[in-house]
Amino acid sequence: QVLLVESGGGLVQAGGSLRLSCLASGLTFSSFAMGWFRQAPGKEREFVATITASGLSTNYAHSVKGRFTISRDNAKDTVYLQMSSLIPEDTAVYYCASSRYFSGSDDYNSYNYWGQGTQVIVSS
Repeated sequence: QVLLVESGGGLVQAGGSLRLSCLASGLTFSSFAMGWFRQAPGKEREFVATITASGLSTNYAHSVKGRFTISRDNAKDTVYLQMSSLIPEDTAVYYCASSRYFSGSDDYNSYNYWGQGTQVIVSS
């Protein structure tokens, strides 16, 4: 059984930082790309960032580029999302997901396993 468990969410003031973690189990973590998505109230789930299985290549949504950094530690079966210069528009439930493929994608349908999400609230 594949499990993805996110942690690290919380309440932060605008301009602050948070680091999200996602611990994976039940899959060969180092073989698959990982991604972060988010969903704000009343909005559809949107792509945030992705990283290839090797960790050598990343891609970001335009809205977070330069502020967020995705990384992974294949020895710990964990993917991270370092979020800096947070703004209220970053408020959402953040989900990590495991891709079907070695390479990352911003396509929701490329991911077959999802975590339960962790809430991030950015106050102004």
